[in-house]
Amino acid sequence: MSNLYQYLTENYKENEPFFLSDIQIEGMTGNNIRQQLKKLTDAEKVKRFDRGIYYLPKKSIFKSGSKPTLEKVLEYKYLRDNDRRCGYISGLLFFNQMGLTTQVPMQYEIVSNKATNEYRETSLAKSRIIIRKPKVPVTEKNYMALQFLDMLKDVDVYSEMSGTDLQKRLYQYMRDAGLEISDLESYFSYYPDKLYKNLIETRVIYNGILA
Repeated sequence: MSNLYQYLTENYKENEPFFLSDIQIEGMTGNNIRQQLKKLTDAEKVKRFDRGIYYLPKKSIFKSGSKPTLEKVLEYKYLRDNDRRCGYISGLLFFNQMGLTTQVPMQYEIVSNKATNEYRETSLAKSRIIIRKPKVPVTEKNYMALQFLDMLKDVDVYSEMSGTDLQKRLYQYMRDAGLEISDLESYFSYYPDKLYKNLIETRVIYNGILA
């Protein structure tokens, strides 16, 4: 068993994505690591998900085996930094997850502390990925509030629900996520004026204030 394979099996679970850039083994140079990784990949002990992204394959009934989902890779790559929350899903995908649209997005939109530009487009496993810088640093404490406000800013554009049905869905989400207006208020100033319009029209601004 190679030093690298032992390291991988001790540090990663099957189908858990890992990144070449994160591997650091005492006594091994980057070139050594790449050479051993290629040998492991050729032997199918390790599989390549995309450039610089690998995983230990999990046995399945299919010859090709199973592999991590794109959503899981995105979580490891952009949404978490070790065990700390550093990003969230945004855009049409979040509208779809909330049940506000039946449209299936053709791209993934991510807001992440790992973003180096205000806006960047890239690809991962042949899927288009849009990465944006957050308005304020994302943490475990605030990511749901920021994600909700990002959605609310564009709710008049993408939501297929309106009126009372939309209000009920938004109120239900806030209850499930444990969000209060007081959790959102401190971030209002980071958004354009249309957020205030949508807060009033959806009556989210009155949630918990008026019956």
